Amino acid sequence: MDFDFSDDQEQLRDAVRKWVDKGYDFERRRGIVKAGGFDRSAYNELAELGLAGLYTSEDDGGMGMGPVEGMVVMEELGRGIVLEPLSQTLITSGVIGAYGGADVKAAWLPKIASGEALVVLAHQERGARYRLDVCKTTATLAGSGWTVSGAKHVVPAGDQADAFVVPATVNGKIALFVVERSASGVTTQGHGTQDGGRAADVTLQNAPAMLVTLDGLTALEHAVDIGIAAVCAEAVGVMDKTVAVTAEYLNTRKQFGVAIGTFQALRHRMADMKMQLELARSMSYYASLKLNAPADERRRALSRAKVQLGQSMRYVGQQAVQLHGGIGVTDEYIVSHYFKKLTQLEMSFGDTLHHLGEVSARMEDSAGVFA
Repeated sequence: MDFDFSDDQEQLRDAVRKWVDKGYDFERRRGIVKAGGFDRSAYNELAELGLAGLYTSEDDGGMGMGPVEGMVVMEELGRGIVLEPLSQTLITSGVIGAYGGADVKAAWLPKIASGEALVVLAHQERGARYRLDVCKTTATLAGSGWTVSGAKHVVPAGDQADAFVVPATVNGKIALFVVERSASGVTTQGHGTQDGGRAADVTLQNAPAMLVTLDGLTALEHAVDIGIAAVCAEAVGVMDKTVAVTAEYLNTRKQFGVAIGTFQALRHRMADMKMQLELARSMSYYASLKLNAPADERRRALSRAKVQLGQSMRYVGQQAVQLHGGIGVTDEYIVSHYFKKLTQLEMSFGDTLHHLGEVSARMEDSAGVFA
């Protein structure tokens, strides 16, 4: 199998890397964290690069690219621990494009692709514990339109987004809707997140909504799988930079008159970090390549990938902090921010234990042997 990237994909990677290096340095990120964890101007800069339209078809004003291009972009954003939730744009544009009717596509996809509208997935509820089939939010058909009532939690940039993709139950089955943040009956309460970003609790009380699809659980599972693939790619970028920064530190920091990177025990630990990074990278590739597979195969593959990524993120993050010593947990030094980002990514869209259970459940019929 050919794992080389095309010229267009390499050019895309180069463009995003240049923006991260020149337009989103550590000092700018620190300023965004202090200002609340989200900067609309930074998100608009990503949109100007065309990244908000990555998964939107050309007919709807986007770039019409696929999962591999999404992986390339998210890796580079991970290297810069970018706070603005482009992964949410990939999720919502991908799901609306794949499952929405002509009306919802025309209303939202051009706005998403241009960066005019930031639309995020609002699916987490208290007590659901990563289960997608648990949904207490309800939708009601009122005349010719829908209204939605319920509460969603830890919604990325929830008090800054323009709209939400919301799962809600209709006659006992989950459907998917778009709800504008400015609509009547919508209230948000923003808060910071562990990595310095921003999220919000969203309350909906008879809020007007636009139907995406009545086959909501299928669409929601696909949405979360897009999110897992994006998290995996982003984590690879974070870990890649973490390993590089740690290696540089070991080659600079001296004890007994020599660089501590010459100590055999530390070299072995760096080798283990590199191995975990490469294991994670290969499973990130696997996740992205399986995004367009049939649903059962896709879900199984994405859970496998998330298990390996979770293990790698924990190992690389913890080893980086330990190899740096006390400076590794200070707010002034970038490694602590990489560590916090990896910790948060490990819990996004289901933590390692959750996905280990998912992998185990899907092994029961075949005793772990898959074609």
